[in-house]
Amino acid sequence: MQRLNKFISSSGVCSRRKADELIAEGKVSVNGKIVTELGFQVSPKDKVMLEGNLIKPLKLEYYRFYKPAGYITTSDDEKGRKTIYDVIPPELKSLKPVGRLDKDSSGLIVMTNDGELINEMTHPSVKIPKIYVVTVNGKITPSDGEKMFNGLEIETDTGETKTAYAEVFPLEITNKTSTVRVTLYQGINRQIRKMFAKLGFEVVSLKRIQHGTITIEGLKRGQIKLIKPKQVKELKTYLNKIKRENNA
Repeated sequence: MQRLNKFISSSGVCSRRKADELIAEGKVSVNGKIVTELGFQVSPKDKVMLEGNLIKPLKLEYYRFYKPAGYITTSDDEKGRKTIYDVIPPELKSLKPVGRLDKDSSGLIVMTNDGELINEMTHPSVKIPKIYVVTVNGKITPSDGEKMFNGLEIETDTGETKTAYAEVFPLEITNKTSTVRVTLYQGINRQIRKMFAKLGFEVVSLKRIQHGTITIEGLKRGQIKLIKPKQVKELKTYLNKIKRENNA
């Protein structure tokens, strides 16, 4: 048995929150009877209908994808640029990315048809760490790292000004270039590039190596691999832990 809203969200129709709205509006029936009780429990044998259409839960799939630089994270592009779906096998093109990487960046993207997981991992209120290895022109100092940790004002794509934060750990620093590990808990577009630009640095390369508990380890550029059930469970347990901490 499982809650009706979870049954609906697992079909890929909508998020669990939206399912609650549809149930409350009387748009969902179970075995021919309208159900408005949000905590209503259903079994796999029950016939669930949304506005007269039969709902069938999807087989949820989870993959790790190593995005190469030069591809945009979308299904199609009006400018005719290459997208990640030019690399991903045809049988997996129904999967959606959990967040994005800009065209010039590479690295890990979690791909799934689990809409609820996508919403949870990308929602601004859920602070999921994303870890990157970044190389910039110039020598980064401890003062630069401190400024990024304390927050820098950057402009978003909509023209707003937001305070962006990042944790920076030096990996290899020379007089000409600096390679650092950067951890983000926000999701501002091109955040790392804009933060370094604010300090006068140009990003030479940027690769995401981890998102939540999922890492890029063992993947080659352009490769996509199934995430094991144990790893999916660990990720969801981690998400629930973070949500509890945020609500504490």
